[in-house]
Amino acid sequence: MSSLFLKNASAIVTCDDRDTVLENAGILIRDGAVAYIGPESQEADEVLDASGCVVYPGLINTHHHLYQTFSRNLPQVQNMELFDWLRALYEIWKNLDGETIYHSSIVGMGELLKTGCTTVFDHHYVFPGGASLALLDAQFAAAEALGVRMSASRGSMDLSKKDGGLPPNSVVQTVDEILLDCQKAVEKFHDPRPLSMRTVALAPCSPFSVSAELLRQSAVLARSLGVRLHTHLCETKDEENYVLEKYGKRPLAYMEDLGWVGPDVWYAHGIHFNDQELKLLADTGTGVAHCPISNMKLSSGVCRIPNMLALGVPVGLAVDGSASNDGSNLLEELRVAYLLHRLTYSERAPSGYDLLKIATRGSARVLGREDIGSLEVGKAGDLFLIRRDRLELVGADLDVKSMLGTVGFKGPVDYTVVNGRVVVREGRLTGVDEEKAVREARAAVNAYLSR
Repeated sequence: MSSLFLKNASAIVTCDDRDTVLENAGILIRDGAVAYIGPESQEADEVLDASGCVVYPGLINTHHHLYQTFSRNLPQVQNMELFDWLRALYEIWKNLDGETIYHSSIVGMGELLKTGCTTVFDHHYVFPGGASLALLDAQFAAAEALGVRMSASRGSMDLSKKDGGLPPNSVVQTVDEILLDCQKAVEKFHDPRPLSMRTVALAPCSPFSVSAELLRQSAVLARSLGVRLHTHLCETKDEENYVLEKYGKRPLAYMEDLGWVGPDVWYAHGIHFNDQELKLLADTGTGVAHCPISNMKLSSGVCRIPNMLALGVPVGLAVDGSASNDGSNLLEELRVAYLLHRLTYSERAPSGYDLLKIATRGSARVLGREDIGSLEVGKAGDLFLIRRDRLELVGADLDVKSMLGTVGFKGPVDYTVVNGRVVVREGRLTGVDEEKAVREARAAVNAYLSR
C-alpha cells in the first residue's frame, strides 16, 4: 500500500456537491484513492509540500484522436472543412503502424498530463489491415509509461470510398471482422473495477463511415459486454445532409432507431441538435463531448452548451484530434470554451467555474465513471497543482474556482498526480525521459510522413 500526502495547500478546489474550497489544507492519497482532506497533518510514504499552490481535480478528456498528433499543422489541410479535410488526411493515416501509435500517444498524452489532464479517452478507428489489438497494445503501453488513466476505443469503419464513404479500402473491415475484434479488445484490455487505469469503449467512427448494420450490432455487443458506446454526431451540416439524403431522417433520429441513445452513449461534437433532440438527450442521459477548438478550426459551428446544461444533458470537455486542434491542452480548451460561449451567449454562457466542472465532473459522467471528477474521500487521487506566486497570476487568483476559465493558465502545471502517483513534477514528466521521448517521436513522425 503506497501513500502520498500533499501538505499546506493554499487552496483545494474540490468540485464536490457543495463546491467546497478548502484553504491551508492537505490531501492524503492511499492506494490510489483519497483517504483524507482537511487541515491535519498525515503520515505518508511521500510528502509533497503544496505551500502556495492551488489544487484542482484532474481534468478529464472525453474525445481525442491521438494518432493525429503526427499529422497536425500540415499546410495542405489548414483551410479545409471536415469532409475534404478527412479525404486528404486519410491518405496519410492509412500508413499508421504500432511505432507511430506509441510515439504519438506519448506526445499527446504527455502534453495532456503536463496541462492537468489525468484521464484520457481516445477514439481510435483507423486500423490498417485490421491490426487493432497491436495498436491498442501500443496505446496502453504509452499510457502505462506515462502513468495516465486511459480509456481506449476499438473504433471501426466499414464503408470505404467504393461504398460511398470517405476512407480508403485499406482501413475498413467487414462487420463480422470488426465485431470479433471488438470482443477480443474488451476481453484483453477492459478493467471495470473502481479506480481502473484502463477501460475500453466501442466506437464506430461516424454515420458517414459506417453502415447501419455495424452501428446496430456494435450497440448490441457493447451492452452484452458492459462497455460504453461512442461516435461522432451532428458535427457538421454536411453530415446532417448526408444522413438526410441517404436515410431520410436527421442524424439523431437515425441513431436512435439503431439503439444509440441512453446513459451508456456519448457523442463527440453535438453541434447541430435542435430543441427536440436536446430534450431527447436529456431524457435518455445521452452525453456530449464538447470540442470547441476543433469546432472553430474546422468551421463546424458552436455547440449549444447553455441549452444542454439547462436541460441536464451530460456534457464533458475534449480537445479532439490534434490535427483539428493542433494541440493536446485541456486547460487551453477550458479557457477557449469560456470565451467562445461568452461571445455567443453573453450572460447565458457558462461561468469559468462551470467550465471547470464540465471538464471534471461532467466529463466523468460522460465516461460513466463515479470514481473520478472531484476531490472527495473514496474517489481517485487524481489532481494537479499550480503555484499562485507567479507574475501572470497576480490578481487572477482572487477566485480560484473560476480562474482557469476567466483568466486561463498558460504553460505546464507544476504537479500532476494520477492514482496517487506524481506523474508531472515541477512541469516535467516523471514516467519518461522527455528529451529522449522528443528525439524518438521526431524520428517516428518523419518516417511516418515520408511513407
